[in-house]
Amino acid sequence: MNERNKNLLFSLVGALIVTLLCGKGMFQSLDMGFQDYLFQSAIYVPGDIYIIGITDDDLRELGPYNSWDRNVMASALEMLAVDPHRLPAVVAVDGVYSGNTDPESDARLVAAADKLGNVIAATSAKIDIQRTFGKNSVLVDHYAILNYEEPYDALKAVTTQGHINVMYDDDGVLRHGILYVEPSGQRVYSIAYEAAKMYAEKNGMTITEPPVNSRGQYFVSFSARPDGFYDGASLNQLIKGEIDPSCYAGKLVLIGPYAVGLADAYTTAIAHSVMMQGVEFHANVIQQILDGNYKREVPDFVQLLVTGLVSFAFFFFCNNRRLLISVPLLVVFEGLSIVGSLMLYSSGWITHALWIPASVFLLFIVAVATNYIRASIARQNVTKTFERYVAPNIVGEILKEGTDSLKLGGKLCDIAVLFVDIRGFTTMSERLSPEEVVHILNQYLSMTSTCIENNKGTLDKFVGDATMAFWGAPLPEEDSVYLAAKTALDIVEGAKALSAKLKEEINEELNVGVGIHYGPAVVGNMGSLKHMDYTAIGDTVNTAARLESNAPGGTVYISRAVAEELKGRMRFTSLGDSIKLKGKADGFEVLKLEGKEE
Repeated sequence: MNERNKNLLFSLVGALIVTLLCGKGMFQSLDMGFQDYLFQSAIYVPGDIYIIGITDDDLRELGPYNSWDRNVMASALEMLAVDPHRLPAVVAVDGVYSGNTDPESDARLVAAADKLGNVIAATSAKIDIQRTFGKNSVLVDHYAILNYEEPYDALKAVTTQGHINVMYDDDGVLRHGILYVEPSGQRVYSIAYEAAKMYAEKNGMTITEPPVNSRGQYFVSFSARPDGFYDGASLNQLIKGEIDPSCYAGKLVLIGPYAVGLADAYTTAIAHSVMMQGVEFHANVIQQILDGNYKREVPDFVQLLVTGLVSFAFFFFCNNRRLLISVPLLVVFEGLSIVGSLMLYSSGWITHALWIPASVFLLFIVAVATNYIRASIARQNVTKTFERYVAPNIVGEILKEGTDSLKLGGKLCDIAVLFVDIRGFTTMSERLSPEEVVHILNQYLSMTSTCIENNKGTLDKFVGDATMAFWGAPLPEEDSVYLAAKTALDIVEGAKALSAKLKEEINEELNVGVGIHYGPAVVGNMGSLKHMDYTAIGDTVNTAARLESNAPGGTVYISRAVAEELKGRMRFTSLGDSIKLKGKADGFEVLKLEGKEE
């Protein structure tokens, strides 16, 4: 399978996984919060709705709410009807008056509502899970109406009824209104819908029902934040006549709790951190219905399909790319998906706004991670390959220091330099086939490089049948001379074992000569910018090469500088200046390394 097909398959699998995560609700909570942030914002409050709150001051003036008789609300409705020329268009009371209590106060409330003729009274359904046990099964209804409260008969006869039920989403945020409930099979619309309907009829307006799901719920597009509709008017102020009728004349009046103790506040989509009173939630819903500003939710299967396609396209173009390309791609895809969600919302469609951004971001993380793993594997492969040509410790130093270590230049340091060569290799090459020569050379060079590596040496180069190595660079070594000498002895012993093997295989023997010198040399990258070698140059290197070229087979020649470092640990014999080294003045002492001290 070629790289393109691999990328296609990998992208397809990645897109399917993130799409499945979206479909399984992995991002549900974050998605809902992101929708609220993106879609919900205060737009305007036109002034058609006037709220009269039941406040903490009212409770202090009139006593605890549960001690009020119906004369309190009757007084409020009577005050709204004081000026027949400045009546409210609609009055909706967010509070259930069920059952008969005191006949006098009950009758007074009925009379006040009847006089206004435009009052909407609240009903309330208790919605909860209901389990019905059959013979072999259990039927579970998550939205069963277990109880239903409505106004007492006399009040019901002179008012319109609307339910005041609200229901949180799964994350505890109020985003949806309930258009209707159906106790005993009878459809009862919400107080907000009934209020909007009555107000529209009185003002020659036409409204339509919001689109609902199977449970009668619809998405609420908020117009105002908490307290956006509320001007501070209280029930007791109304009863005392302190509110000018012009404030509510011709308007839709809502009366409902604002006191903290009445616990009628909710967390809404437009403000997670500030609670909104129930009566103000109804005000937002009424405004939405009057505006006809309804939103429909795009079917999930359509969104999942689009999410999968976008995710596939992003991952295909992003995978195996540099951050310089993938980061701008991420920004473009994220930006376009958010802008697209906003445009759809303004057109009346609600989307899971976080599905595509979250999926794309997850795939970006996967792409970065896989690219990093792929680069690490490639680096390891390059390192392994590089180490076949350059000493591992040099490779490690280059990788550690970065590109700065690849610049031309060197530094002066004291190193021990070793040269080793096969004696009589030219003659051997003439009588053997090329294949046999290569076979011998590869085994010999493998043996020398192994000995050098085992003794922490830096393998500089192979030149024909010669091997050069040094100790003390690129990393400093405390006992570089001893390690070089030990390597020389190991090579001599290794050559003997290899010679015995070759004698049996092709009737050829192998003898090597070794030379070691210790002193200052320039070590670093030598050559050109396009081709360089990490090597050592200087008289120390040349001297080691001269010692090796004069060493007979199976012999290690060392300098006095090396011998001084090996005293007490290695045995050696001085040959004086009997061996003349090319380029060296008379009197240069050569010594023969015998072995380790017993």
